[in-house]
Amino acid sequence: MAFNIVLVEPEIPQNTGNIVRTCAATGTVLHLVGPLGFSIEDKYLKRAGLDYWDEADVRYYNNINEFFEKFPGKTFYYSTTKAVNNYCDVQFEDDSFILFGKETAGLPEELLRDNKEYCIRIPMKKGIRSLNLSNSVAIVLYEALRQQNFKEMRLEGHMVKYEW
Repeated sequence: MAFNIVLVEPEIPQNTGNIVRTCAATGTVLHLVGPLGFSIEDKYLKRAGLDYWDEADVRYYNNINEFFEKFPGKTFYYSTTKAVNNYCDVQFEDDSFILFGKETAGLPEELLRDNKEYCIRIPMKKGIRSLNLSNSVAIVLYEALRQQNFKEMRLEGHMVKYEW
């Protein structure tokens, strides 16, 4: 069981770095679809991902067409503020892909129109345009993982100094 997070043309390296860390912590594959708004050598990208880059499975694509050609027949969900469906109302399937658009514009509207039934949104107060991209990824991904009972994830922590 694995989920796939797809960032389409991300622009802010710190957001992508944070998402790398989230994907490493959850065993989620991260797909970066270009053109990227930064260099993958960017110091802010690396700093935000901390030392999790070696733990993350990050894959790169030149454009959205190249990405879709690699995964025919897969299930794709499109996270957007324009959707009617709430992300909690979707039953995420194993090995599905959750797409997020660039910070300034989101996903292309044509893509959303063609896939309305798979578009999902995070509820927000009226007048708020959107949430931070890395926060949005974490919210939706952890709901998908919760639905799968956090399979293959460590469910307990432990205190170093203190006992309960």
